[in-house]
Amino acid sequence: MDDIIQVQGVTKNYGSFTAVDDISFSVKKGEVFGILGPNGAGKTTTLEMIEGLRLITKGTILVDGIDVAKETNKVKSIIGVQLQSTGFFENLTLVELLYTYAALYDIKINPMEILHEVELEEKSKQQVKTLSGGQQQRFSIALALANDPLVLFLDEPTTGLDPQARRHLWKLVQQIQAKGKTIVLTTHYMEEAEELCARIAVMDHGHILKLATPDQMIDDLIATGFRRKRIEKEANLEDVFLDLTGHQLREDK
Repeated sequence: MDDIIQVQGVTKNYGSFTAVDDISFSVKKGEVFGILGPNGAGKTTTLEMIEGLRLITKGTILVDGIDVAKETNKVKSIIGVQLQSTGFFENLTLVELLYTYAALYDIKINPMEILHEVELEEKSKQQVKTLSGGQQQRFSIALALANDPLVLFLDEPTTGLDPQARRHLWKLVQQIQAKGKTIVLTTHYMEEAEELCARIAVMDHGHILKLATPDQMIDDLIATGFRRKRIEKEANLEDVFLDLTGHQLREDK
């Protein structure tokens, strides 16, 4: 696969503080690429530099061959961004919001087709404030898909969701990838990263500590002699919860 994102020697400074320190990596076309790390590791700053939302102190970022620093607006036209938190015009319906968003790109859209993709057609005439947390997250992704982007950025997309809604959003991510989109996501859920990501970059203190497939990372740790104190079972507590309460998506509104 060809690389659609190339990050080369990128640094982000805020005065004397270095949030991202000389990192380099690439993302392949059509893959789900994960960036993991504790709070303050530099994950969101890295995403925002790739997205053209933050200036790069040093280094180069290319998205589909376009230099983010030199042609920021051109890059923004080919990416979709779902943020950790999004402010909406509360009095507009979902369809009206999608039309408003499309107008920013000067493009024509079929809002019902986009809402169908995220399973929100029946909510098309409702306002965002009437939606459940999971529905709002799916609508944020709908907005990010409105301009038919080459790359979709998801920043902690399942934070605060119950197990059913989280698993449901995983399936949505996989469906979007199956349509040829490249997806870059951050998450604090290790199971989520293992389930969705082809490759993962682990960051801390602005550095990339390791970049590999989830399986390779696990195998490398085991090769050091690491063993869990607690024997891993064939199922975990979340599996028990879903078995007892069902996998069906629950919408509380």
